[in-house]
Amino acid sequence: MEVGIVARKGNPEAASVAAGIRDVVRDRGEDVWIDEETANDLDVRGRPVDALADCDLAVAVGGDGTFLFVARNAGDTPILGVNLGEVGFLNAVPPETAEEAVLTAVDGFREEAMAVREVPRLAARTDEWESVPAANEVVVQGDRRGPGGGVDYELRVDGSPYASGHADGVLVATPTGSTAYNLSERGPLVHPDVAGLIVNEMAPEEGMPPLVVDVDATVSVTVSDPDGAVVVSDGRNARNHDGPVEVTVERTSPPMRIAGPESDFFEALKKLS
Repeated sequence: MEVGIVARKGNPEAASVAAGIRDVVRDRGEDVWIDEETANDLDVRGRPVDALADCDLAVAVGGDGTFLFVARNAGDTPILGVNLGEVGFLNAVPPETAEEAVLTAVDGFREEAMAVREVPRLAARTDEWESVPAANEVVVQGDRRGPGGGVDYELRVDGSPYASGHADGVLVATPTGSTAYNLSERGPLVHPDVAGLIVNEMAPEEGMPPLVVDVDATVSVTVSDPDGAVVVSDGRNARNHDGPVEVTVERTSPPMRIAGPESDFFEALKKLS
C-alpha cells in the first residue's frame, strides 16, 4: 500500500501531524511519503503532489481548502481529511485521532474493506474546451461584477428554459459546495446525502429562485455578449471564452472519493455562524 500525505503550507502544526502519521504508517510496513513543501520544512525528502493519483490513500492535513487542493491532484484516490480547527465539512478527523483514523483506513485497505464514500464533481464544457473537475462549484460570469459588469444569459436545465436576463453570473454547485460560494450568493444549504445540483443566479436583475435539480441534470448557460464569459472551477483555473458562447455543466468522472469517518454536517454548520 502507498500513502501520500499533504499538509497545509506554512503551518507547523500541520507539518507535525503529517510527520506523526508518516511514522505510524511506516511502522506498519507500508510505503508513505509527504509532499515536497512540507518535507522541506521537516528536512526530509518529499514527492510532488501529482504523485497522489498513483497512491492507494491520500491524507489531507489542514482545512477544507487543503482537502480540495489534494482532490485536484488525487484523481480517484480516496482522501482522508484531518481537520485543524476549521469548519470541517470535508475534513472529519481531529488531529488527536488522526493516526488512529489513518491506520484504520490502512487496515481496511488490506482487508479490501476501506470505508470510502463518493461525492459528485462537475465539469464545464464548450465545443472546444473542458474544465478541470470541480468539487464545489462551476461559475459562468462576466470579467467583472457589479454595475457595468456581468453577463446577458439564458439558463436551461435538461434543455428546458429556466431563467434569462442579466446577472453577475450563474453558479452550479454540488451539495459539497452548497456551504461555500453558493451560500455567500444566498443559495440553499443542501445535505450531502442529497443527490442533486444547485443552480443559482448571482445578483440577477430579475431572475428566478435558486433551484435544486437531479445530480445527472445538464445545465447550460448561453452568454450572448460579444465580450463572452469567464468560467471558473472551485475559484481557480479561470478560462475566458469569446461570445456568444454556450457553457454546459454536468457531473463528471471520477467522483471525489472520501475515506474515513463522515463529518457531522449539522455540527459543522454551527461553525458557520
